This record gives sequence, structure tokens and C-alpha cells, in this order.
Amino acid sequence: MEKSLGKHHDRVAYFSMEIGLDEKMPTYAGGLGVLAGDYIKSAADMEAPVVGITLLNGKGFFVQKFDGEGNQREEEAPWDPGNYMSSVDKVIEVSIEERRVYVRAWIYKVVGVTGYEVPVIFLDTDLIQNFELDRSITGYLYGGDKEYRLKQEIVLGVGGVRMLDKLGIHVKKFHMNEGHSSLMGLELMKRDLEKNPKKAITHVVDGIKEHCIFTTHTPQMTGHDIFPYSLAERLLRGFMDVEQIRRLCPGDYLNMTILGFNLSGYINGVAKKHAETSKGMFPSYNINSITNGVHPDTWTSMPFKRLFNKYIKDWRRDPHLFRYAVGIPDEDIWRAHVEAKKELIDYVNSEQGAGMDYDTLTIGFARRMTSYKRPAFIFSDIERLKKIAGGNGGLQMVFSGKAHPEDVKGKKIIKDLFQIKKSLEHDIKIAYIENYNMAVAKKLVSGVDVWLNTPQKPKEASGTSGMKATLNGVLNLSVLDGWWVEGHIEEITGWAIGDMEENEQKEKEDLYKKLERVYGVYYHDPAKWVKMMRNALSINASFFNSHRMVEQYITNAYWD
Repeated sequence: MEKSLGKHHDRVAYFSMEIGLDEKMPTYAGGLGVLAGDYIKSAADMEAPVVGITLLNGKGFFVQKFDGEGNQREEEAPWDPGNYMSSVDKVIEVSIEERRVYVRAWIYKVVGVTGYEVPVIFLDTDLIQNFELDRSITGYLYGGDKEYRLKQEIVLGVGGVRMLDKLGIHVKKFHMNEGHSSLMGLELMKRDLEKNPKKAITHVVDGIKEHCIFTTHTPQMTGHDIFPYSLAERLLRGFMDVEQIRRLCPGDYLNMTILGFNLSGYINGVAKKHAETSKGMFPSYNINSITNGVHPDTWTSMPFKRLFNKYIKDWRRDPHLFRYAVGIPDEDIWRAHVEAKKELIDYVNSEQGAGMDYDTLTIGFARRMTSYKRPAFIFSDIERLKKIAGGNGGLQMVFSGKAHPEDVKGKKIIKDLFQIKKSLEHDIKIAYIENYNMAVAKKLVSGVDVWLNTPQKPKEASGTSGMKATLNGVLNLSVLDGWWVEGHIEEITGWAIGDMEENEQKEKEDLYKKLERVYGVYYHDPAKWVKMMRNALSINASFFNSHRMVEQYITNAYWD
């Protein structure tokens, strides 16, 4: 087993509820999973001793379909893991409601640019020896109720540690990507107490903290998993006395973030601004910041890959070298963009019959459809938007994004966008691409001219889609939240909507002012536009990549 996984001492075990590695494998729902996948890919490129742990999710998240009015319909996304990974003849068990639940593993190998492999372990309960109810635990990503979710988190946290042991993988650091895997710390605590029953709990916890790292991703309290202790006691009864858990997480609820914080020696947010917001939410904790990044080879379009291969030879191995984009000729940058844009427009027209053209200024907006991301913000003043679009050249927009099946408001936003699309059909060409996934995202972030982002501050933790756009020279027009606080230089790398203040009315006014400016530069100052594209590559892409992110984890969080 050591040989097949690659023998390496002192691995970092990276636990994440979802990991997006391949667009054909529905093992992710959105940004958290795609970020985890980018982390793993960069670790492989950098030959970092990492192993990933996640759930199989045999029925995926969901496939999004629309009717003519924009009503979202969710369909199952079953897939065959045997087409992508190898099953392992090793089975562990966890206790749920004092019942044995058996878990097997699948191994997916991520191969880096040098051939180095990082294994990702997918945990699977769909075994014949399990009760039917337990076989479905690793069925749906984020499916079901709180009970289903806690069962999944038992399998991920407790089962993940046990599977690593079973496979003979030595782990020095355990990295919790969000609170879904926090029960891992309890398993480590239980093992230590079984070996040293007289050891003081405080010493046990201190020992665990030396080995655990926690990354928090959400600046909203509703995004942190909590479970009533009555439910936790019923499900965890055969694993650990709930009173022991209460000492680490007091109160009426098992808060997985607090539990993870209390068992971690290093905690970080995913942008500088997000770390500040998180400190306000959890003032008792020292929260550092490691800003997210994206995997260059995954998110760079073919035209720009050819461009980088010509001018920046080792960009895949060392994306810091994007700073040398300053030497790429204007005409070559523009030629690559025109090619990527043509691919997107052809795709949109074939999917939607949108009648879009190659020369019109094209704005993209794609992410999870939910209220705080304000997808319809650009339509706050329809008449003013129509006036801008009515200038020489015109305007077209491409939207995409899923609403969570339980998010009624998010689904209504999509319906509203469909209605707006219809009402503006004679003024602005608008398309809404269904079933937003990695494949759709790759086309959008490389093919539009401007990437729009309008979240309510300070609710954007990081926002990685805009980073993906910069890898393709696409300019950002964004509210100053998440990563854009660090990446924005006005009219150098893009444009900011508003300032650091939380003032929606000011943001609306500034959005249209900046849109007028964007419109003017695109149509009347192409030399400046291409210069800004080059700046986005040399300044932003050289920093906001997952190689730099992994380096910072190694230096700041993993090294003793």
C-alpha cells in the first residue's frame, strides 16, 4: 500500500467535505470544493507531501435544468468512480448510533508537472454489509437534513483518520478545510486517551493542537455547521461521551467551527479582509490569513497556455513567473483573448441561440445564486444601464450559477434574471447558461471581457472566480471585498465598485460610473485595455495562484 500511494514521511492530511478535481467527477458543489482541488493540484506540482481526504458522493450534487420561465429543476448526477479511480481492499468502521458502519476507500491520483503523485482518498459507505440507510451516507453532497450531515461528518472526520491508519500513511499535520471534518480532532483525542488514560485532558488537547490546522471560509454565522447536542449524543453515543465534547465546545449546540478552533494550533481565514471579519465573529481566537489562490494550468485557456508556453516557459511549475508577462507584446495578448472570447461566444450562441457577437463588450457573472452575492445588482437602475448599453458598440452579458435546492430566494433570483433577460432583449443580449460547473466556468472566466462581482460587504470570504479570470487577462469590476481588496489597483488591474464603506446606495451609483468608464476604455482606448490585461497577468496572476497559497501553508502553518 505504501508503494502504490508513494512512500513519504510526515504527510499533511487535507480533509475537505468536497474536492473538485475533474469536471466529469461531481465531487464538488462550488468554490470550497474547487479551491480544495486547486490546493491538491498545486501540492502535486510542488511535490508537497500531501494526501487528500473526502467523501465519494456517489450521486453527486445535482444537475441544474431550467424551464422556459427560469424555474430551477434538480436532477441526480450519478457517476461511476471506477472510471476515474481505484478501489482499495481496505475497510474501516465507525460507530453511528452505536451501530457499526463500514467504510471503504477509493484512491484518485493527482499527477503534478514533474510526475509526482498526490493521492486523494474518497470514503464510501455504499457497502453490502451496511444497513440500507447507512449505505446512502456518502450518496449526496450536502443532501438531507442535519442528521444526514452529521453522519457524513462522522465518516469524514473519524473515518478519515482511521482510513489513513489502515492504509499505513503517516501523518504529521491534519488540515481541516472548514468545520465539516472537525470530529477528526476528537478521534485523535480518543486515541491518545486510550493509550494514556491518566493523561490530563489539557495535555491531550495541547498535543493535538500541535498537529492540527483549521481554515475557515465563511464570514456568515449561518454558514457554520451546528448540531443540537441531543442529536450529537444520539449519533455519537458509541464513539465518545458527549460530556467530553461539551468541554471543548460548551453550550446547547455542537458548533463544528468552535470545536475545530479549540483543537487547532493554527487558524486562518482565506483573505486578509476575511481574517479581520472572522476575528470580529470569533474574538477569542487568533485568526491568521492565507489568501486563496487558483491552479494556473487548470484555469488558463488554451490560447493563453500557448501564449505562456512561448513567453514564460516554466509558468506551470512556477506561476510567480507571470510577472514576466510585462514583456508579452500587445498584439499577442489581444490575439489570445480574441480566440478565447470567440470560443465562449460560439458556445453561448449554440447553447442559447443568443445571437451574441465577437466584438461587443461582454460581462460575465457566475457563482452560487444566493441573496448576498447580489446577482441582479447591475440591474438596479435599468434605464441607466440601457443608456450605457445604447452607446456605440453595445453590451452583452453572460450569467450562470446554481441555487442550493433549499434556497428559495436564490431560485427566485434566477427567475428574476430570466425575466430581466426577456425584458431587455432589444437593448442588451443576455444569456443564462444552465448547470454551472468547472467546464462552464473555464469558458466563462477566459472568454468574457470583464468579470463582475457584487457581493454585500463583508460577506465575501475570498471569491476565486475573479482570480481565474486574471489568468486569462480578463479584467475585474468588483466590490472591495474578499481577495479584490488585495488585488485591486484602480485602472491598473481593474475597477472597484465603491470603497471600503458598507453603503449600498454609493455602490449602486459607483457601479454605473465605473461601467461607463469600462465602456469608454474598451471601445475608445484599446491600447490602455490591453495594458490593463497585461497588468492583471503580471500583478494578480503571479500572486493569486494556489502555488503561492500552498507555499504559505507550508511556511506559516505546517512547519514547526
